[in-house]
This record gives sequence, structure tokens and C-alpha cells, in this order.
Amino acid sequence: MTGAERRDTDLKHLVWIICVIVLLGSGAPALAAASSSGRKLYKWVDNQGVTHFGDRVPPEYASQEQHVVNAQGVEVERLEAQKTPEQQAADEQKRQEAQDRANRDRNLLSTYGSVQEIERLRDQRLALLTDQIKVTSQFLENLDGRMKKLRATAMIFKPYSADPKAQPMSDQVAEDLVRVGNDIRTQEENLREKRSEETAMGRQFESDIARFKELKGIH
Repeated sequence: MTGAERRDTDLKHLVWIICVIVLLGSGAPALAAASSSGRKLYKWVDNQGVTHFGDRVPPEYASQEQHVVNAQGVEVERLEAQKTPEQQAADEQKRQEAQDRANRDRNLLSTYGSVQEIERLRDQRLALLTDQIKVTSQFLENLDGRMKKLRATAMIFKPYSADPKAQPMSDQVAEDLVRVGNDIRTQEENLREKRSEETAMGRQFESDIARFKELKGIH
């Protein structure tokens, strides 16, 4: 180290010592009182950036981060700032997500002994869903066929028929059109849900297999 560098380092050290002395001096009475009474001494910063010491924090600063110091001004404890409801909710969400991940890991390790067991269960459940989708699709095809016939029948009645002698549509035909139409919409929704469930289940099993391998150290 050159002479100039040494002098620069010594100067910085001196400035630091002076700052510490000034800081502790501003809180000297409080430090002395805390030392004699054994009470906790708090350090906080006001809105102007000035550091204060005392045995209690003013109410207007109670929500900010606080520091507990000893008689020498050395920090011995730190109290986190009071969190907003949004911050508390975010922390709770993180805690719950971590707990859910831990529970998932425990369930994976306690339920399965190998990747092959997970794959077998996946194939069984997906096969069951595939069968349900097939049945629903066939039922929907039958409903569509019946609706075509009902619509063809409705065309011979008023108001769909152009024949001036056409009879009004019977109540039975009208009721059948409404009922079959409702059944078609219901089965279409069922089919969408089953296909969505099939996709989600496949992804979940793939995620479980990947995590199981990671936990077991399988490459």
C-alpha cells in the first residue's frame, strides 16, 4: 500500500469513528438510563432521518422497523416493521404454498414406491376418463340425431311451414324441441369438462412424476 493510500484509509477510519461518537453522543442520556435500569433501549429514525434512542418508540414511529441496542449502542435485536394487510396476505400465501408443497412431497413419497406405480395409476385414471368421454360423445350424437328429426317435423307446422293450410305445432313437439335442446347443451358442457379434466390430470401426473424423480434423485 502506498503512503497516499494509507493516509486515505486512515482518514476514512477517523471519519467513521467521529460519526459513531456523534451518534452515540446524541443518545448518551438514554444509553446511560438504560444501562442503570436494565430496560430495553430502542433506536429509531424520524421523518427527517435523525436517529433517536429511548426506552419506548413514539406512536408515530411504532409501525416502522425498530432496533434494540445495549448500553454501548450495539444492536442486539431487530424488530420488523409492522406489515400492511396486503403484505400480511402475501406472506400468508407464501407460507400456505410452502406448506402445500411440503404436503405434496410427503404424499408422493408415502404413496408411491416407484415411477412405474405413478404411471400405472395415471394410465388407469386417464383410461377411465377416456371411456367417459366416449360415452358422452355417443350420447351427444344420439341427441343431435333426434334434434334433426324434431326440426324436420317442426317444418311441417306453423310458423315454419310455408303451406297456408299447415297446422300449428303441437305442444308435444314444442316441448321435445326445448327438452332435447337443453339436453344437448348439458352434454356439450359435460364433454368440455371431461376433456379439460383429462388435460389437467395428464399434466398433474407428469408434474408428480418429475417431482418424485427429483425427490428420489432419479435422472
